[in-house]
Amino acid sequence: MASTTAMQPHEFERPVLELSGELLRAAMQVMVAGSEEHGGVERYVDAVKLKSTMFRQALVDKDIATLDLDTFKGLCTFMATVRRRVSHWLNEESFDEMRVHIVALFQDEEHIDNRIGRFCDQFPNDKKHRWVRDLAAELLHNADPERVPLMNRWIWDARANTGVIREIWHGENVDHMKIPVGDGYGTYLMLREELSQFLSDNGVFRDVLYYVDVLCAQIYARYICEQGGSYLRADFSSPEDPMQHTRRLLGLDGVQPGDGRTRLKSIDGEAYRIDDSKLN
Repeated sequence: MASTTAMQPHEFERPVLELSGELLRAAMQVMVAGSEEHGGVERYVDAVKLKSTMFRQALVDKDIATLDLDTFKGLCTFMATVRRRVSHWLNEESFDEMRVHIVALFQDEEHIDNRIGRFCDQFPNDKKHRWVRDLAAELLHNADPERVPLMNRWIWDARANTGVIREIWHGENVDHMKIPVGDGYGTYLMLREELSQFLSDNGVFRDVLYYVDVLCAQIYARYICEQGGSYLRADFSSPEDPMQHTRRLLGLDGVQPGDGRTRLKSIDGEAYRIDDSKLN
């Protein structure tokens, strides 16, 4: 990936996000309390950092045109809204076509919104393929989280009027209003800036971008627990602990690092292993 997102600040909209400080503080309290029995929020952050390192190794440090099927399978286990639906592409013939689209997605000369849109255009425009947007967003973000904020549909889906933004929007009767915010790059960037500032104001000064991801996952995990999004019901059954949905949204539910090999277990039980000897 090149060093820019092919955009200058004036080239994308920076909407004003009316976020609720009260809802954010409540979400942070739940995140901190819920993660204690698993080693604290820092352990979640370390796992997200490990995930990002693996994506960077596969998609940036190496020539992306040489991405192989087994590595792609491993990466898919980190993408909760993708891994159940991508099976058609997990054979050599289909993956050859998928790899061409992924290579084009990472060509930084063009506006990131255009690249994501063109990537999605390579697949049928129907409900069964809405996961394609998440695939593009996950690949770009995990490979380069500093320049590309998390842009999944569960962060914000303007058409469906659902996502993290809605769950922390400030206002009365939010459930019955259409939030006037688009779902372009600028929206996700502004959300990350707002949440980064909130975290800094509340004592988080290191790894802030990764904390943002965990906080977003916690916010939407609460929504799933309360009523569930239709496109997530197949992926998220009732959890045994309050942070299980958070881990699944982040794709961390199949990661067991520590022995030189990282075991990635997909939701259907198939396991893959990736060399993590360079991650220590």
